Amino acid sequence: MRRTKEEAEQTRCALLAAAETLFLEKGVAHTSLEHIARHAGVTRGAVYWHFENKAHLFNEMLSQVRLPPEQLAERLAGCADRDPLLTLRDLCIEAIENLARDQQKRRIYTILLRRCEFTADLREAEERHEAFINLFIRLCEQQFARADVCPRLQPGISPRLAARSLHALIVGLFHDWLRDPGLFDPLNDTAPLVDACFRGLIRDW
Repeated sequence: MRRTKEEAEQTRCALLAAAETLFLEKGVAHTSLEHIARHAGVTRGAVYWHFENKAHLFNEMLSQVRLPPEQLAERLAGCADRDPLLTLRDLCIEAIENLARDQQKRRIYTILLRRCEFTADLREAEERHEAFINLFIRLCEQQFARADVCPRLQPGISPRLAARSLHALIVGLFHDWLRDPGLFDPLNDTAPLVDACFRGLIRDW
C-alpha cells in the first residue's frame, strides 16, 4: 500500500511539473489535459484521478508557491510585541525577493501573470485567484485599521486606500520584473521600494 501511495504522489508531481513546463511554453489556454498527460508519460485517466479539471490542476500548481490563506493570516497577524506594519513590510519584501531566489516561483508567477488567459474552463481557478487577492487586501486593510496604526496614516489616506496602494505596488513589481528582470534587482532594490511606499502611507515611517 505504501508503494502505491508513493507512486501516486510521484505521478501527481509529474503532472504538476508537466503542466508547469507546458503552461510556460504554450500558455495555459493552449495546453490541454491531454498534452499534460502525454508530456508526463501517463494516461489522461491518471490526470483525472488526481485533478478534477484543468482549473483544479492550475490552482494546485499555484498553491505550490503561495502561502495558504490560513498561514497568510497568521503571518500578517505578526507578533504582539512588534509593529504590525513591519511584519507586513517584511512579507511584501520576501514575496518579491523570492522571485529571484526560487526558480519555480519565478516560472509559476510568469505563467499566472504573462501566460494565462482566464477562459471559461478556468473560471474556477480565476475565482480562487481573485479570492486570494481580496483576502490579501482585506488582511492588509485590517493591519492599517488597527487602533495603534490608523492614527499614523498620512492625511487623506484611509486603511482601505493604504491596503490597495500596497497591493498595487507589489503586483506592479511582480509584473515589471517578470517582464524585464533588468528593471531592478529584487535582492537589493525591493526594500527601498517598499519603504518608499510605506513612507507615503505612514507619517512616522
